[in-house]
Amino acid sequence: MQDSAPDPDSAPEPRQTPDYPEWRTAMKARAEEAGFFEPLGPDHHAHFLETDGDALLVTFESHPAISMLSPDDRPLGEAVAEAHGWSHLAVIARGDTWFREGRVYGFFDQLNDDGFFDEFETILFYGAGPCGYAACAFSVSAPGARVLALQPQATLDPRITEWDDRFVGMRRRSFTDRYGFAPDMLDAAQAAWIVYDPREPLDAMHAALFARRNVTRFRLPSMGNALQADLLGLDIHDPLMAAAMDGTLDTETFARLARRRRDYVPYLRRLLSRLEADERLDLVRLLCRNVTGRMRAPRFRRRLKALEAADATGATADTASDGAPDSDDPSDNAEPRRATGL
Repeated sequence: MQDSAPDPDSAPEPRQTPDYPEWRTAMKARAEEAGFFEPLGPDHHAHFLETDGDALLVTFESHPAISMLSPDDRPLGEAVAEAHGWSHLAVIARGDTWFREGRVYGFFDQLNDDGFFDEFETILFYGAGPCGYAACAFSVSAPGARVLALQPQATLDPRITEWDDRFVGMRRRSFTDRYGFAPDMLDAAQAAWIVYDPREPLDAMHAALFARRNVTRFRLPSMGNALQADLLGLDIHDPLMAAAMDGTLDTETFARLARRRRDYVPYLRRLLSRLEADERLDLVRLLCRNVTGRMRAPRFRRRLKALEAADATGATADTASDGAPDSDDPSDNAEPRRATGL
């Protein structure tokens, strides 16, 4: 019996999300009830939601990433903080700005002058991509804080990272003044964790710049260039942040969480593609047998059949592969995610 394709008429309509000014107004109303709201020019703002606890989560996020990844249009950090009873300071950018803005610098200066961070026993700074850069850079304002950053850039100063051609337009921004070189800003942190895919060359080169005594770098091979989205898909975003907050994030804990990749189809597809590209056909067979033995995976089943047929006839594996996507496997038709800030 053939599997039926999903009825396009029954598919949910795309979620409508407000533009940044409208969304910022809504965040202002919520924050003023339980904390504070601070506009930081037209492209940034900060809002704070306070609890009775002694832990503070500081997240750097972008409005496009929130619109894409948050089911309720709240900052991603807010749901995590709420679940654990932490206070939450969200610093939001309209887009990918790396938070290189004088009013953002002034905001953190003012927090220091007011003794804001002194009110908390434990502080975690968090961000991904450009927001990961900001989490590292601005963590210096709270000495002794912990930092969790997903595939952060170290700097976009072309004198240091001229090899990174992804963000050429940002080279007009200064990365040499205050809060500039993110790895140096981590010297005051109690601990920092950098998560990246070593098979993404530019991300790996940035990660290498974060080599510090208090920095642990965790590798997630073949996870691609949108780690935040994938950690949410793996349902390890929250536990990873919780372990970072309480200081228990070590190699064993990270490996246990990362093991969930073995059931995550987007990762398995990337791994298959890499093994195919490397022409490691024995490992392709092992992977396909493992995956088809545990889950319904048409792409892997089809590839395994092609390899077995090639073995039987003496044909090459390349000519035996049809490579066509299966309409009954949504992951085979997934669009690639954007790298920046997700």
